[in-house]
Amino acid sequence: MKRILKFLKRMILIIAGFVLLLVLVGVIFVNTSPQFGGSHTQEDVKRYQASGHYVDGKFVNLIPTVMDMGIAKMPGLLWRFIKGNPNSKPNFELPIEKVDSIDIAQNQTDRLIWFGHSAFLMELGDKHILLDPMLGESPAPHPTLGSKRFQSELPIEIEKLPVIDIVLISHDHYDHLDYGSIQKLRDKTEMFLVPLGVKVHLLKWGIDSSRIREYNWWDESTIGGIQYIFAPARHFSGRGLTNRSSTLWGSWIIRSENRNVYFSGDGGYGPHFTEIGEKYGPFDLAMMECGQYNENWAQIHMMPEETAQAAIDVKAKVFMPIHWGAFSLALHDWDDPVIRVTKKASELEMPIIVPMIGQSIPFNESTENQEKWWAID
Repeated sequence: MKRILKFLKRMILIIAGFVLLLVLVGVIFVNTSPQFGGSHTQEDVKRYQASGHYVDGKFVNLIPTVMDMGIAKMPGLLWRFIKGNPNSKPNFELPIEKVDSIDIAQNQTDRLIWFGHSAFLMELGDKHILLDPMLGESPAPHPTLGSKRFQSELPIEIEKLPVIDIVLISHDHYDHLDYGSIQKLRDKTEMFLVPLGVKVHLLKWGIDSSRIREYNWWDESTIGGIQYIFAPARHFSGRGLTNRSSTLWGSWIIRSENRNVYFSGDGGYGPHFTEIGEKYGPFDLAMMECGQYNENWAQIHMMPEETAQAAIDVKAKVFMPIHWGAFSLALHDWDDPVIRVTKKASELEMPIIVPMIGQSIPFNESTENQEKWWAID
């Protein structure tokens, strides 16, 4: 009996030591890894408090938004994530249209190029604009902690992109603001436009303050003949365990002489879409979040049917579902977003485009006879 007790005590000590080691490694990682970004000063907080959207140390949504899934649901949800979904990734190599750097340099047509998920290269006149350029392998503080990109390669590598005039960031989650991508873009980007609070991350990553502009909801500015408007979204933010909603989140409106484009960022359905449409619509194209949803967080990520309705609300002439096609961050099948949203768009008679990753997307893109590239076996 004494031997058994000694053995148990020894095992408890070993397990406790292992847990303590993991905690120590975690603390060191969090405090030394640049991935987590910067910290806010008291002066920063004063600016946030003046925004009208900052309460008790956190940014808040325009309407009450529940993000707490409840302790009772956590074990079952955690088990579902551990178990996984065999259809969370495509079982075939997704078709990708490669992009040539010379083609980008010589292009004189207003267009978009999708990198999957929510990342885009937008070309308006002679300007090159990157939207939420998460072009890394995994949207996580470390590759071992997150889902891997479906594709083995990108349409074009960051190193081959031309000088970027503007990088737009919708919020600071890892699948939208990627440290590795920003490092590669740092010396080839003229200006970074970010929500309130996100500036501290870019400063931490070596970008000069003069090249960063922060925006509150409804802030507007014109740079190089193009107008940028930061509009509300219904979401949250944070890159660590203790800084949820410490930075603002939102959507972007990009207006040139010939184009009016809406980029939703992430978020749940709400009346802000109608307000945006009334103030700034109609839009030639709306890129609308459609993916990584679940009934447990339905107020911060739209269901596909809501995505189609939101496109109508913002007065889009045509919309494109985004936030899918690159990573699996939820429990649904990888192609569930596009299947459901195209069905609902048809019911609502709302024009929709679903281009391949890397495909050039002119703003006069026809919605007829589109190839269902996601259904290839």
